Amino acid sequence: MKPISGMKRTFLSYSIAAIFLGSAALDSFASANSDAVVQNAGNVTYVSGGVGLESLDQLSSIAKEFNLKLLFALNSGAYLSGVQVVIVDAKGKTVLDTTSDGPWFMTKLPVGNYKIVATLAGKAEMRKIAVGAAKLSTIDFRWASE
Repeated sequence: MKPISGMKRTFLSYSIAAIFLGSAALDSFASANSDAVVQNAGNVTYVSGGVGLESLDQLSSIAKEFNLKLLFALNSGAYLSGVQVVIVDAKGKTVLDTTSDGPWFMTKLPVGNYKIVATLAGKAEMRKIAVGAAKLSTIDFRWASE
């Protein structure tokens, strides 16, 4: 076996270091994207995501802290993101107006009656719900197509 010359050895060392640094950066980027960020809008707390198994696992682990879960999908079962969510209380006041980062959208609302409008590509779906203090209620929103 022939020894590797000094210049080739240096190049090989730099190449291996670049591969390790690149894969570490990609791993950090993937982890950052899968982290669910709990947000606040007034007295409403919410989180969305669920793109990928890691994100679904993370959202499942914090679901007990919320009292309403919305699920967005096509009739075919394909999950959706980018759905506009508007939640209006019984007095007609908009308590939340945001866009979902994934197929799961969870929120902690004050006890009461709400109207939820979920809009995908200009197609709005509306549901009414009475939200309790402790139990997590789930509402599915389904669209025929995007």
